[in-house]
Parts: sequence; C-alpha cells; structure tokens
Amino acid sequence: MFQANLTRRNFLAGSAMLAGSTLFASDLISGEKKTVQDRFQICTFVKFLQDLSYDELGAEISKIGLKGVEFAVRQKGKILPENSEAELPKAVEALKKHGVEITIMTTDFLSADQPHVEKTLRLAAQLGIKQYRLGYYRYDLSKPVLPQLRSFIPIAKELAAMNRELGIQGIYQNHAGENYVGASLWDLQQLLDGIPKESLGIAFDIRHAAVELGASWPTAWNLVQPHLASVYVKDAAWKNKKAVNVPLADPDGIVKPVFFKMLKESDFSGSLSLHIEHLERAPAQAQLDAIAHDLKTLNGLLAG
Repeated sequence: MFQANLTRRNFLAGSAMLAGSTLFASDLISGEKKTVQDRFQICTFVKFLQDLSYDELGAEISKIGLKGVEFAVRQKGKILPENSEAELPKAVEALKKHGVEITIMTTDFLSADQPHVEKTLRLAAQLGIKQYRLGYYRYDLSKPVLPQLRSFIPIAKELAAMNRELGIQGIYQNHAGENYVGASLWDLQQLLDGIPKESLGIAFDIRHAAVELGASWPTAWNLVQPHLASVYVKDAAWKNKKAVNVPLADPDGIVKPVFFKMLKESDFSGSLSLHIEHLERAPAQAQLDAIAHDLKTLNGLLAG
C-alpha cells in the first residue's frame, strides 16, 4: 500500500533526518552537542490519516523518518474516548513495532468530571503517553468576557490536579478565532497563572498566534515562556482577506524564519508538533508526501 512516490518520499525523509542532525551553534559554545532530535521531540498530527490502520500508520510515519505522532482520542478521532480502554493499547503497541510513539494525545477534554476523562488519561499515562491536548474553552460574546474567564480558572486547576495525580501533562493550544479562550494568549496566561506547567501548560501555535496577533506575536511568545510545554508548527497566508493554510515556509506565508531563531535561542526543550492543514481531505499518499516535505523544511529552519 502507498508505494507510489516512495522513492521521492524516502529522499525527503533522508534529507530531513540529515538536516535534523545539525548541531546548534549555542550548544557547541556551551560544550553540549545537542541535535534537533535531542532537544525537540518532533511529531506530526495525523488527523488526516485516520483511514490507515494502526500498523499502516506506524509503517508510513517511520518511513518518513519520524518517531512520534499526535494522535486523536476524541469525538470524530481515530479512537473515541468511550473505546479508549479497548483500542488505545492496540494503537500504542502497533505503532511501537515501527519505532513510533504517541507523543501527544489529542482530546476534547475540558474538565475533570467529563465522561471518560479520568479512565482515558490514567490509561494513557500507564501506556507511556506523556502529554495530551485539551479541547477549547469558548466565550459567549453576548456576555462580559472577564467573569467567564474567571469561571474557567477553577475548572483548569481541578484538571491540572488530576493530571498531576495521574502523571500526565495537559497542554492547551492557542487557536485563532473570535470566541476561543487563549486566542490572544494574554487570557491564557491568566487562566494558567499559578498552575505548574508540568500539570497543565501551553502548546504555542505559531500559525494561530501570527494570524491573531500580527506583528505582536513575539510579545506573546515572550509571555508564554513560563508555561511553555509544546510548540505547534504550521503556516498560513492572507488571501482575499482570509487566513488560508499553506505549506511551511510558503513564499506568502506569515510564519517567518525569525520564529525558529527565537525558538532555538529559548530555553524550551520538548515536543514539537508539525501540522499539515493545507491539503484537508486529500488522499493519504498526498498527506504523507506533504509531511515529508514540511519535515525537511522544518529541520532546515531549525538548523539554519
């Protein structure tokens, strides 16, 4: 299965792995020889590869040169939360045969008392999954925003306490949009203030930050550093007054190389999730080729 363009994809994967072995100048100066793979656990979001079996997914991701995936256990995900006890161990085992792990488990969990939350997170932690992504809190814009934000704080604290007890880290992704809590990142910092990032931190999405904040995204990058638990990478371009997803480093893209320079200069070390959004429902082979292409680009940006 998926034999077409295999030579091209293997070439891209090989180039990506070669770029990933480049040492950072700062590491050489400090005497520590850290490669991209040492510092960042690069994975890719596989929501558009859900038609593949667990085994097929592991084989194809391994061929690209990746060792991790961001894997959906949520409504409309590869695994539904109510089926996690039966299916999640199968997925982890099948991926493991190909040297691939679930680096991040994507969920739509928002509170500790939602159905299936505790059992799914407990199982994930037992299976060695270290991080999971939450769903999104949303504002009702017909009402004042600040009281709503304050109402989310005890919910987040309770969920963080559960995470700490179970031994898994929650991460909250900033997402552009008029009613998303965290879109501006300032409110997300307030939501998580006082919560250890080891229990609940921020997944900084540079695409959504650049769309939402324009030229001020570096201020938000500075703001989230104490809470930073993961970095999400993808790109967009403004077309007909709309933000349209494009391949990473597209000539019209709004995610510029300066972000990766700032990332390397930061103290962050951890998961880095590559998202392919511009193909939407394209066939699996096209998605896999796009992952390989953007992985090569990403490693080049990290090495540059």
